[in-house]
Amino acid sequence: MPVRSREIHALSTRIQLPVMRKLLSIMDGQHSALRQGRGWEFMDLAPYQPGDDVREIDWAATARTGLPVIKRHEATANVQVMLVVDTGREMGALAPSGETKEEIALAACEAIAWLSVARGDQIGLVAGDSKRVRFMRARSGNAHAETVLRRIEEDITLTSPHSDVPKLLARARTVTNRRSLLVIVTDATQPTPSRESDDLIKSLSVRHQVIQICVADIDPTSLDKGTDVVDVNEGPLPDFLLRDSQLSGEANNVMAARRAAVTRMLDKRGVIHVDVASSAEVPRALMRALERGSHVR
Repeated sequence: MPVRSREIHALSTRIQLPVMRKLLSIMDGQHSALRQGRGWEFMDLAPYQPGDDVREIDWAATARTGLPVIKRHEATANVQVMLVVDTGREMGALAPSGETKEEIALAACEAIAWLSVARGDQIGLVAGDSKRVRFMRARSGNAHAETVLRRIEEDITLTSPHSDVPKLLARARTVTNRRSLLVIVTDATQPTPSRESDDLIKSLSVRHQVIQICVADIDPTSLDKGTDVVDVNEGPLPDFLLRDSQLSGEANNVMAARRAAVTRMLDKRGVIHVDVASSAEVPRALMRALERGSHVR
């Protein structure tokens, strides 16, 4: 579902101030993108030549060789953005807006892809479920961004295997070597809190700036009486389960506890996270995430 263009324009205007670059530069305590105007990636070591910047001298290499050695860098795209998208069957369920969570996830990915293309950034993809993981190397350009979005849309179906967000995080950790902005798109109960999830989130947040967009689930007890409700995992739900106030209250408490546990884990590791219940909320939710990220020190 397309995101309203005026909202996206406001977001892109804000990002022209290098908010994304600031998020990345927080990792090493310096605003390299602001200083250089572009990102710079380590390329190799070379003998020092008169006129080279003495600040680039690698003192460890110099000590080993006995001759002055400098680090050489090459210009890179402004930012590398890696989408980490849950395409498990749970993302085919309904959100509070009546849209599927897939539609909202796609709206979020579309907004991020649009911003990446507009800024000349590279965008890559890690997406999947418990049985399969798709990886697309980060590249720039509109055609590549459109391919990324098509692959996400193709992969989310009600017949997909279950979600497995830790598997996606593990793959993202393996394939994302360059300091990046990682945007995780999943539902509000993922990744399932565990030592494995916490370790993965910790290792990713040390090297990268991590944002999680949490897509909300609809409350089935809020639907009109007589509405057929089908759980993507359990199948059709009997009407009495939805109308029994004690049972529905207990179910809501369980879900609230799971969401709270996810929130604690993300907060502990400094992951910026925002909740969205509709595609219309995506631009402002993303704006909040970036604003919060720009204040992190």
